[in-house]
Formats: sequence, structure tokens, C-alpha cells
Amino acid sequence: MGWRLALRMVAFQAAATVLTALACLAIEPRAALAALVGGGGMTLGGVLAARITFGHGVVGAGEALGRLLLGMAVKWLVVIAGLYLAMAVWRLPAVPALAGTALAVVASLFASKQGVTTRTNA
Repeated sequence: MGWRLALRMVAFQAAATVLTALACLAIEPRAALAALVGGGGMTLGGVLAARITFGHGVVGAGEALGRLLLGMAVKWLVVIAGLYLAMAVWRLPAVPALAGTALAVVASLFASKQGVTTRTNA
């Protein structure tokens, strides 16, 4: 169940990123690109975290906790690196980049809530 929920969260994050970029396209193309980079970093980080956490089968509790912590650390390093590249290196607008990241986080929270609701009602 954990791997499927992680994939659902990534799909919701990707959808939120694309929708944010489309909304920012009304401002200017660079804003849309910034939103894609911000949300894309969160989505890529989510994929990597899921792969690290769930990609190696059933393990003991200590190793599972270690993988979870490593996955979260990798995820946030990817997000921070993406935001750094977007704002400091490529000089993209900061607000759309942060909006893309924030809406990807909100989408993952919504996906995790949907996963819990679906599991308890089934």
C-alpha cells in the first residue's frame, strides 16, 4: 500500500505543478517555467524518496526508519537545489517557483488524505 500511495502523491504533485504553470503562463513564460521548476523539484524529490523508502522490499523496522529518513533528506535536498537553481542561477521569478513548490506540497497532502479515506472505506 505504501508504494501505491507514494505514486498517487507523485501523480497529484505533477498535476498540481502543471496546473500552476498554466496559471502562471498568463503572467509570462518565465513565471510558468519557474513554477515548473519549483513543483518539478518537489515531484522529483517525491519520486526519489518513494524509491529509497519502498524500493527494496520488506525490511526490519530499524532499516525501514533509516530508509524513510534518508528518503526525506534526499527529497528536501532536491527541492532546495531546484529552488536554488531557479532563483539564484537561472534568475527565474521567485514567487511562481515557490508557488509551484507549495502547491505540490498541498497536492501531496490531499493525495495522502484521499489514500487514507479510500483505504478505510474499502
